[in-house]
Amino acid sequence: MSLVLSGVVDATVVTTCRAAADSDRRVDYNFCVAELGKHHDSPDADVWGLAKVAALTGVVDADNAVYDIKGMIARGAGPRSALARCQQLYGAAGFAFAEAHDDINGRNYAAGKAKAAQAASLARQCDGAFVAVPPLIAQHSLYAAKIAVVCTAITNLVK
Repeated sequence: MSLVLSGVVDATVVTTCRAAADSDRRVDYNFCVAELGKHHDSPDADVWGLAKVAALTGVVDADNAVYDIKGMIARGAGPRSALARCQQLYGAAGFAFAEAHDDINGRNYAAGKAKAAQAASLARQCDGAFVAVPPLIAQHSLYAAKIAVVCTAITNLVK
């Protein structure tokens, strides 16, 4: 076991994230270790399993984005039409990440990577609905982009 960031992280997460970062310069190694390391399936996962975990963390964050956006709408914290559009887009992004998981699970890696990229694209479209993107939404957009890259890079490592 290796001690990384604030907790104990399985060596497979560390080595897989290192290999992903080495193979794709867009991978944020620390983000990869932090996010995959806290998922309950990670300690027992191999590379294939970690690719699926990455997709699942994308689902969770997209769901969190929908929840946050609902709260913003209720508080009147931004243009209602843009927030409503983002709520739809993040719902679709969560579904795309779920499909990425299912495709990777079914060993249809090209389709899984395409779905992860689609999810990140949907999050970016949300940003485009605003003149100035609210910080909370920008955080979710950045997360979707980073986890999609991690998912793709790890999927590329599956043999």
